[in-house]
Amino acid sequence: MRPAFTIWFTGLPSAGKSTLARLVEAEILQRGFPIVVLDGDEVRTWLTAGLGFSREDRDENIRRISTLAAFLNRTGVAAITAAISPYRQARERARGLIGRFVEVYTECPLEICEERDVKGLYGKARRGEVQRFTGVSDPYEPPATPEVIVRTHEESKEACVARILERVEELGYLPRGQVRYEVLLPAYLSGGLGDDPAAFLSELASREATLRGAGVAVTDEERQVIQQRLRALGYLE
Repeated sequence: MRPAFTIWFTGLPSAGKSTLARLVEAEILQRGFPIVVLDGDEVRTWLTAGLGFSREDRDENIRRISTLAAFLNRTGVAAITAAISPYRQARERARGLIGRFVEVYTECPLEICEERDVKGLYGKARRGEVQRFTGVSDPYEPPATPEVIVRTHEESKEACVARILERVEELGYLPRGQVRYEVLLPAYLSGGLGDDPAAFLSELASREATLRGAGVAVTDEERQVIQQRLRALGYLE
């Protein structure tokens, strides 16, 4: 099984993280490498639903996302995270946990992010209707030495994606060109795997936290079950 990796997008709200994450995912899937996007907004609906936006809660949000990404990586599945992750220290802890970590800073001026904001959240934050909003009433700490900086206000989406993939290739995490990966699984693991991605990924995160606390490694059989379930949910080909 080829070692997996995590691409960690960070940046202001509406800087382009989720858009680029999905485009990078599509390119990597075309090469046959299994990969899952952990979008910050989506993850907050199931993995971190009880958390607010204090610094402590934001750090816990990132801890849970990074724990799940690390677990996916150990099963041979790459991860892409698209979350604001505003605090440098929390991102560095995520890097230390994951190991094969590619930080992508989606740089974009605040005023352009506000123009792009289709949800109107910046306006609500300016009016005091939304508290602790990153970039307005809460700080954002840019990365000191990210693997990639993409300037989404200056570069096309295609150019940004190409540079991200090039850097992942340079690091040796992803071969250049089209390479097919196949996950071979025993027939007895082929059924009854569920159809709720959020519940399954949440279960993985909980399982990983329990295993790490007990100092227990994931078994090969557990890894195979995870891969098969991810395939059944459409995350693997």
